[in-house]
Amino acid sequence: MILAADNLQIFNPVVAKALEEKDPLPLQDLARRCREAGASMLDINPGFLSKRHLDRMAFMVDAVQNAAALILDSPDAAVLAKGLAVCRHKPILNALTLEPKKLQEILPLAATHQTDLVLLLLDERSFPAPTLEGKIALAVELRERALAAGLSPEQLIFDPVLPNLSWPDAWEQARECIKAVRLLAGGTIFPEPARTMAGLSNLRSKLRRVYPLEVEMICLAMLAGAGLSIALADVLQPGFKEGIKLIRELS
Repeated sequence: MILAADNLQIFNPVVAKALEEKDPLPLQDLARRCREAGASMLDINPGFLSKRHLDRMAFMVDAVQNAAALILDSPDAAVLAKGLAVCRHKPILNALTLEPKKLQEILPLAATHQTDLVLLLLDERSFPAPTLEGKIALAVELRERALAAGLSPEQLIFDPVLPNLSWPDAWEQARECIKAVRLLAGGTIFPEPARTMAGLSNLRSKLRRVYPLEVEMICLAMLAGAGLSIALADVLQPGFKEGIKLIRELS
């Protein structure tokens, strides 16, 4: 299981200030700390960008691409394209859903550049399927769209979308996500075992004072046991480094 850091995102005050001041040093320091915490990939998320700020994705990529492999994270194909233009090595693009605009813009971008692509299991309204059956149906349709566009099965990474724990059915949806990872990674759904990714930070977003870190670590341990390929997480949380070390030793 690969650990990807989601710390390089616009809601991190360090990142926001660095972008405002066009100062690469705080970003490089943050990337170094993420590597020291065990991350071998960095998720780059500059947030929503107006047309005059599209270059911020390129700035972030250029600042940290020597530190680790990159995941370019944006719902806007124009932002992803700016990052791709300065990448010296092919990144992963995050992410495609069944939303028409993303199918029309992000999927061709990934196909043209032949990058790996995260398939978020979200429907045309950007809603997750609450059941295992619904998640698998979304995975099948997204895979078919990606293959038809010219990507190979090996380039696809499926993210079942962990819920926020404020949702009324959050625990049930979390269980269904773990089941989906197990089936996808085990080669039960498609002819080949599929790569999978899960965003751990979704669970406790805006709820860190309500739920302890242990909730993320227990969920991560179960996902690792199910065959998760990439864990996307805040790797600089106190206690996370020790927790991931134990999970890896037991996996």
